[in-house]
Amino acid sequence: MSPALPVAALMIVGYLSGSLLGAVWVCRALGRRDPRYVGSCNPGFSNVLRVHGALPAALTLTVDAVKSMPVLWVAQREALPLWIQGAIGLSVLVGHSYPAWHRGRGGKAVASAFGVLLMIATPVAWVCALCWGVLAWRSRTAAVASLAAALLAPLASYWLAREATLVVSAFSALVLIRHAWNIRRLGQGSEPGLKREKGVKPPAD
Repeated sequence: MSPALPVAALMIVGYLSGSLLGAVWVCRALGRRDPRYVGSCNPGFSNVLRVHGALPAALTLTVDAVKSMPVLWVAQREALPLWIQGAIGLSVLVGHSYPAWHRGRGGKAVASAFGVLLMIATPVAWVCALCWGVLAWRSRTAAVASLAAALLAPLASYWLAREATLVVSAFSALVLIRHAWNIRRLGQGSEPGLKREKGVKPPAD
């Protein structure tokens, strides 16, 4: 069997894993409104935090961060080259951004990128997480923190995990592309903050 076949299979599994949006499944399980149709309409951590609070947001973050880990664990167990592991990780991020289901309406891939980085460039993941946390706390805006962390990631990789710099740069590029509208809103001063919105309640039974 050609070595390309198991790699292709892992990339397909990675894409399908990425397509499982934590925000959608967590909110369904908790009986909350679909985050794609409320708030900023983004199925991600920050929108869930604004409209549904800390617990659903924390669960969303956890699901999106860990969903890449099983397929990357297999890739590492098979001792696949780092660039192939990076390609598999990128397939997860593409799945999260442009999922096979959920009408193709995906998230910004920040939490998913953190999970992938934990597997293939752990120190970079923690540096970017620290950057995100500090800037989110100071600016109260997830987009500012996410954009800064995405820009920092390749530099941190060059310093801490040089062999992963190219794949980390690809992750950063996707995250930046997914934040195009956020960049525009930041320029207009209309980007929503992290503060929870009032008046958003779970649907009636």
